[in-house]
Amino acid sequence: MNILNLVDNMSYPFRLTLMMPKESKSYWHIYFTCFLLIYLAILSINIRLVMVIIMQKALHEPMYIFLCHLSVNGVYGASGFYPKFLSDLILDSYVISSHMCALQSFVIYSSLLCEFTILTVMSYDRYVAICKPLDYHSKLTKNTCVKLILFSWFVPNFSVIPAALLSNLRLFCKYHIDKLYCDNWSIVKLSCASSFVNNVYGYIVAVIFCCCAVIIIVSYVKLISACKASLENRRKFWQTCLPHILSLINYTFALLFDVMYSRYGSNDIPESLRNFLALELVIVPPVFNPLIYGLNIRAVRRVFASCISTRVNI
Repeated sequence: MNILNLVDNMSYPFRLTLMMPKESKSYWHIYFTCFLLIYLAILSINIRLVMVIIMQKALHEPMYIFLCHLSVNGVYGASGFYPKFLSDLILDSYVISSHMCALQSFVIYSSLLCEFTILTVMSYDRYVAICKPLDYHSKLTKNTCVKLILFSWFVPNFSVIPAALLSNLRLFCKYHIDKLYCDNWSIVKLSCASSFVNNVYGYIVAVIFCCCAVIIIVSYVKLISACKASLENRRKFWQTCLPHILSLINYTFALLFDVMYSRYGSNDIPESLRNFLALELVIVPPVFNPLIYGLNIRAVRRVFASCISTRVNI
């Protein structure tokens, strides 16, 4: 690769075009209102849950601390998509600089991987709480929780940084991304060069996160075995593990479709279906997770109810 061209590629951000939603010119105000309300709901629900967990000492337990970080991550990931998409709808200009495209891709995908590592840590927490309750406080100490939280944030972010660099240190010969937002593989497909190195690194990252999947599976196999023997364990399982399972199913389905379509997808898939499943990644998890945990976990639900009743009395 010509070094001067590479320097030009990095030093002078050029413009890329993004997919325009169907009939966005005619119905932009409807799109804008809907997505603005969704973004405000994500901010409101997640920030409220974070504040409740921070302010209530009764919720200063590992499970709720991990849930707090899941909500922070939801806000982080949503902020990588919604402000840009809302501005595109207002300005009717689906254009983004190459540097901002790389940043958006980094934020969205580091957030998705962070969600997976946080869910992995939460599965370990539930395994210890139900299968080894007497050892819970000795295993999930303050130092252990800090290490698990650092793992949840640092591993995904340091996994995505090389991928972002590898996809952007390339000469581009196409300038249109067939998606409503930037993602890493869409950027790779713009290049004229071979994607062999990107593929190899992608498989390495996949293996790392498959290890997280194995931890989740093993934890739940042991959890289900433990729950068969005790009515109390079954009650704990349905109360605190069911939300976690639902979050994992939703996350896995959306991410697998996104990865498979980005790499191997066909234009035969209707555009509306592609957009729906791509948006599902940035809409459902940040709204779904705090609601499902808040409604199903009794301690969180009770604190929410007490906060609301206090405001009403005031």
